[in-house]
Amino acid sequence: MWPFKKKQIEERAEDDKTAEELFLAAFLPTTEITRDEAMQVPSFAGCVNKICDTISIIPINLYRTDENGSTEEVKDDDRVRLINKNTNDTLDGPDFKKALVFDYLTAKGGYAYVNRKGSRFVSLNYVDASYVTFIEGVDPIFKDFTITVNGQEYDSWRFVRMLRRTKDGAYGKSVIAENNLALAVAYNSLKFEGKLMKRGGNKKGFLEAEKKIDKDAVEYLKESFNKLYSEDTENAIVLNDGVKFHESSESSTEMQLNENKKANGSEICKLFGMPPGILAGGATDKEWQQYIQYCIIPVLEAMVKAFDRALLLENEQETHFFGYDVSELIRADIKTRFDAYEKAYKNGFLQIDEIRALEKYPSLNIPFFKMGLQDVLYDPSSGDIFMPNMNRWANIKDPSKFPSEDGGQLPGSPTGSQEPVQQPDEETKEEPGEEVKASEGKDKS
Repeated sequence: MWPFKKKQIEERAEDDKTAEELFLAAFLPTTEITRDEAMQVPSFAGCVNKICDTISIIPINLYRTDENGSTEEVKDDDRVRLINKNTNDTLDGPDFKKALVFDYLTAKGGYAYVNRKGSRFVSLNYVDASYVTFIEGVDPIFKDFTITVNGQEYDSWRFVRMLRRTKDGAYGKSVIAENNLALAVAYNSLKFEGKLMKRGGNKKGFLEAEKKIDKDAVEYLKESFNKLYSEDTENAIVLNDGVKFHESSESSTEMQLNENKKANGSEICKLFGMPPGILAGGATDKEWQQYIQYCIIPVLEAMVKAFDRALLLENEQETHFFGYDVSELIRADIKTRFDAYEKAYKNGFLQIDEIRALEKYPSLNIPFFKMGLQDVLYDPSSGDIFMPNMNRWANIKDPSKFPSEDGGQLPGSPTGSQEPVQQPDEETKEEPGEEVKASEGKDKS
């Protein structure tokens, strides 16, 4: 009889479980949540979409460094056009960058096939990460792998690989895989809220009978209450004499549901380093700067490094690199910008045409810097000093380089010399008269 008795005890223990215990059990998922499930969490989807949308509008440029170390932008390059405008695939430039970043954050990496003929780049073809697999080598030091897509093998250098937290250069670790438990808590909390809504707002409670009721009456009451708490049916329950309904109070879990949602949303924002004000709206200038610095710049760095590896030719590796322009994201209001332009122009940092170019105005062809006579110009490499208001040159390292003449301009001045000014002789110098002294006294007063 013991197995039968044991089964009765287990069934009674299962019936005695409280709603709180069942809810806590739901908070311990046995399997990892998928990307689709994670994207149902509003704060997670908001962070991912915000980052993807922001990066999709940032232009990626190609730069070249000459032998003197100066950098200039390479104009009209096919690779820049493929990235920013038309990939020659089904996606345009912004959608292409958005897809790469989305897989970078939520999958094992962002991948794109580089279609080229010789040194000419034909197209950039985005490939969903779910179709990409690898045949990896066994050497942990000299790592190597081959990429396969639908059974077709490709060399790794033919793919743009934008990877997060990678250790082998083949695939990375997504935000979901790295923080699965935190996202599972938020997802299950959302599911629990959905179950509460399905009850139609009806309060939980229990029935009290003055005397024992038969099994058929119990089954009838169960069925009636299930219909009452369903979301798509209307039902009324008639309680027989001696049966009373007692409303139970809300559990602590139900009462703290909104607080848990806010806490979960704040914690998910921390996974991306995103200030909560960016998603809530009304972000301050400081929060916007933090968003650009900690959320956008690291993802952009990963993107341009992936382009450097896949899109630069062998002879360009040392002199060329891809970069980004975030000036449009950090543009201040018009008053702040124009105050900054004014200071830059007055101090000789920017020309008029350079300022007009920043504001997308046509050039006036005025290639001059504004300089004042009040400043002394110093060349630290040679030690030469030029004083514009005195039209004089000097050298602090070698004073003999520009020997001085009494009252005249220093020899070696590019503008020539001036006639020396005759100084009065000490013997012929006379004391000023009474009129002069009076005049000086008047001036002093």
